[in-house]
Amino acid sequence: MFIKSLKIFLLGCLVILVTAWIWFTYQINLRPSQDKANIIFVIEEGRGVNEISEGLFELGLINNKLAFEIYAWLWGKEDEFIAGLYNLNKGMTIRELTRYLTTEATPRERDIIIIEGWNSKQIADYLEKEGIVSGTDFLNYVSKVNPELKSDYQFLEDLDIDESLEGYLFPDTYRIFNKATTSEIVGKMLTNFDKKLTTDLREEIARQGQTIEEIITLASIIEKEVATDEDRKIVSGIFQKRLRDNYPLQSDATVNFITGKGLVQPTREDTQIDNRYNTYKYLGLPPGPICNPGISSIMAVIYPNQTPYYYFLTTPDGQVIYSKTYNEHLRNKQKYLNN
Repeated sequence: MFIKSLKIFLLGCLVILVTAWIWFTYQINLRPSQDKANIIFVIEEGRGVNEISEGLFELGLINNKLAFEIYAWLWGKEDEFIAGLYNLNKGMTIRELTRYLTTEATPRERDIIIIEGWNSKQIADYLEKEGIVSGTDFLNYVSKVNPELKSDYQFLEDLDIDESLEGYLFPDTYRIFNKATTSEIVGKMLTNFDKKLTTDLREEIARQGQTIEEIITLASIIEKEVATDEDRKIVSGIFQKRLRDNYPLQSDATVNFITGKGLVQPTREDTQIDNRYNTYKYLGLPPGPICNPGISSIMAVIYPNQTPYYYFLTTPDGQVIYSKTYNEHLRNKQKYLNN
């Protein structure tokens, strides 16, 4: 009698196991529908399999949370789900979903790197090439100072509404969402500028009787002229000496800004171009920044090195040669640039 009861019990268990396995196999291969419409699903950092199954169930991507959780446990996938953004649809099975969610994440965020000395056009080209935003839209947005930005950022309050944001798009590495808009990206740059230009720096600028726009404009020129911190401080001292003496800056960088040529030594014809950015032809600073300078160039303008030099040139290999007199400068040009 006992043997017979045991056999019946074991047979019942077997039937239950087979039935459970059939149900489980059916569930993990079931497609909730034939609808292939794209559904965005996000796995946040730290989410466990129970939270993931709940999210999938709420979106109608799975019909049974338990089956999803058992499948993940049986195949050792519980700790392999990757945080990120996914494009899913209701035509996927639990098998396919699990494989996809453990291998194919699209990060929700990414880094962008804005190089010191890039102008707005170069930033726009970069952002478009990276597939982030339209270059044209970016340039249109930064081509003038939005009144809301003037109220949000004190350093912009002295700019006219028709002036551009050139010079204030602080170069740095930024973490952005994949779907970030132009205004969000520019907002990050301006906020970073606001932090980098500390209260102490602003007070020192005011103490010197200068404006932030004047500082950034000269810093943008220095950024394009020389590459090292020491050279930037020396060149800053030279340029500020010239401004005080009412002598032309004669910056090749401003001429290159007009022509777009990027020459080490602009042609004589280029230096005669009638343009307010031509510091060979017009005294003082140009109307605005020619690029977006880094903090080193900004600091060099606020804290320049005073030297006996009045002239400098940069050789094709990047060496900066200084001169005290114009005749010495001419000899250096002949020696380093005209060979």
